[in-house]
Amino acid sequence: MTSSPAPSPRSLADRWRAFSDGLHEFYVAPYRRTFAKARRDEDDLFRMLVMSEMLGVPNPASYYTAELLPLLYDGFHDWHRRMGMERSPLEDYRCC
Repeated sequence: MTSSPAPSPRSLADRWRAFSDGLHEFYVAPYRRTFAKARRDEDDLFRMLVMSEMLGVPNPASYYTAELLPLLYDGFHDWHRRMGMERSPLEDYRCC
């Protein structure tokens, strides 16, 4: 009587990788929201620094940050709503 071969166990490296992934998830999961909020705060600060000249604050680096403005226009509406502004603070850019 021949029996079918037993399924080969996963390699030791695969088991260690799965164990490591589980530990990573265990330690990171409680702080995922905190990390997301910190990243959003950093992005908001960066956006404010790049757009400071448009908001009326003198920016000595405006020559270097001007080329970043088109990249930031996409999320501008969400940003000014998060900052508590009902309408766009920019006269020449209306998003609402």
